[in-house]
Amino acid sequence: MANQFTHINQSGEAHMVDVSEKAVTARTAQAEAIVSMAPETLRLILSGEHHKGDVFATARIAGIMAAKKTSDLIPLCHPLALSKVEVEITADEMNNQVRIETLCKLNGKTGVEMEALTAASVAALTIYDMCKAVQKDMVIEQVRLLSKTGGKSGDFRV
Repeated sequence: MANQFTHINQSGEAHMVDVSEKAVTARTAQAEAIVSMAPETLRLILSGEHHKGDVFATARIAGIMAAKKTSDLIPLCHPLALSKVEVEITADEMNNQVRIETLCKLNGKTGVEMEALTAASVAALTIYDMCKAVQKDMVIEQVRLLSKTGGKSGDFRV
């Protein structure tokens, strides 16, 4: 694990990392988020009877849009030309959960971990927003990076 934060300069001030000298490499990142809810809430989503429409489709689009806007949301993130953003949403009826898994890709000088994490987080928040009238005590949990490839730091997988 690196022992120096790259977003802090020698004076201890936050700054955007200069990636101009870094090599362009293929980079990917996968992230996930889990939304736990009551069985009735999940059944309402899966039956298609939710009064706000297709919850998963809306959350998928929100996640994709969020990945593309990460640099507007997270200070010091570089704006990236993503080549792929994928948001997969699956229901786990046994555990009354929705699992969101995201994938971001590009050929570039900096990684896409924050984009994948932002996509998963915003998709989960969208599910919460669409379902809060039905259930306010849903829990968004386990937002985490699953894997990343490319770049100087190499590959990572949980």
